[in-house]
Amino acid sequence: MASPSTTEAALTALREDLAGDVFTPGDSGYDEARTVFNSMIDRRPTVIAQCTDVSDVVRAVRFARDDDLPVAVRGGGHSVAGMALGDGAVVVDLRHMRAVTVDPVARTVRVAGGATMSDLDRACAPYALATTGGRASTTGVGGYLLGGGTGWLDRRFGLAVDNLEGVDLVTAEGRQVHAGPDDDPDLFWALHGGGGNFGVATAFTLALHELPEFSIALLLYLPEHGHEAARTYRDVIASGPDEAGGAVLYLTGPPAEFVPPHLVGTQLCGVLLTYTGAEADLRKLAEPLLALPHEAEVVGAMPYADVQCMLDDPPGMRNYWSAEYLTGAPDDFVDAFCGLAQTLPVPTGTMHALFPQGGAIAAGPHEYPVPYRDAPWAVHPFGLWEDPADDERCIRWVRDVRAAVQPWSTGAVYLNFIGDEGTDRVVAGLGARNAQLLADVKRRYDPDNVFRFNHNIRPA
Repeated sequence: MASPSTTEAALTALREDLAGDVFTPGDSGYDEARTVFNSMIDRRPTVIAQCTDVSDVVRAVRFARDDDLPVAVRGGGHSVAGMALGDGAVVVDLRHMRAVTVDPVARTVRVAGGATMSDLDRACAPYALATTGGRASTTGVGGYLLGGGTGWLDRRFGLAVDNLEGVDLVTAEGRQVHAGPDDDPDLFWALHGGGGNFGVATAFTLALHELPEFSIALLLYLPEHGHEAARTYRDVIASGPDEAGGAVLYLTGPPAEFVPPHLVGTQLCGVLLTYTGAEADLRKLAEPLLALPHEAEVVGAMPYADVQCMLDDPPGMRNYWSAEYLTGAPDDFVDAFCGLAQTLPVPTGTMHALFPQGGAIAAGPHEYPVPYRDAPWAVHPFGLWEDPADDERCIRWVRDVRAAVQPWSTGAVYLNFIGDEGTDRVVAGLGARNAQLLADVKRRYDPDNVFRFNHNIRPA
């Protein structure tokens, strides 16, 4: 049944006008349509409109406005905060809009609003081209990109938004606009980190970069060697080129082919060294890490699109994440980081990650609302588990990590890495001055805060 404010006649008209499917509570398929990546999210939209093209998006937004309903936008549905859904909202579901068109001559790609990282990466791979994407193939391009966008290629090619050349948007009025450097530059600026506050992004144009080779070294260490492995990785990154990236990851040993059977289900320290280049150069760079006692290794050239699948999180799990961006990673920080792994919830899918920044991230344009750009390192406690009985200990561990690394925190944060942590954290993810400017843009494009299921920017 629709909500009392949604008339049966209006719903009937929407079902008739929309090329895609429309679901309301009680419909067969409604519960499946409202299921998102994070199983802790259980919200009941009034209407779910599964759009197949831009005309459907316009119809769905206008329907919501006519019935005075807020709008949530679903791309990949991967937001840890469940931003793809809203109680009592109209969900504009873009999952049928996944086209990716590569122009290898111009080295650009046009990506529809519902595409995932896998859609993007696989389309670009035949041309040996790529752009910065997330660290999982199932992540939606839209939400990831509008939030700033960090991934395995960011030290070489910059943040995802540094490669953004244009956005097609349906506004809260149901109006189609294009934002680019010369087309509404204020809106274009706001879309470089301001999230889904300004409308439904139906397509993006991104710059591509040549990526003929990609290589990785993935090594697993026993926890007692974690301190040495983390320090060595830090030093490799500090002295290495921008082509190098990756992470230090404490995790539960997965049942993977390269993990010795006796270590499955136990805590391990992993180091992933990525390299946008040849295997021989990677191996030379990885020598200090390979010299340390380790239990398993995978070293060699690997297609970038395949690497993107390595840390895919299974759907239907419970998720709680946070992050802190750091002034540096001195020895006392590394000791604290590795010490926090002693209480990592094992065995669960929870990970304790340390990512390097620098390189093209730090060298990129500083005018965008991404205040974490200058931080050289980031900590990302990533709570992932299956049993609701583990809720308390996993959530507490994530919060404990964040609290413990405060002495090294810059105060800035990448909003895509966190759930709902309050208004102050939204400002921390945008920058105080940027937040004021974004509120002005919000007032122009969404004065009624129709698009509020996000790290919300209230209209000025």
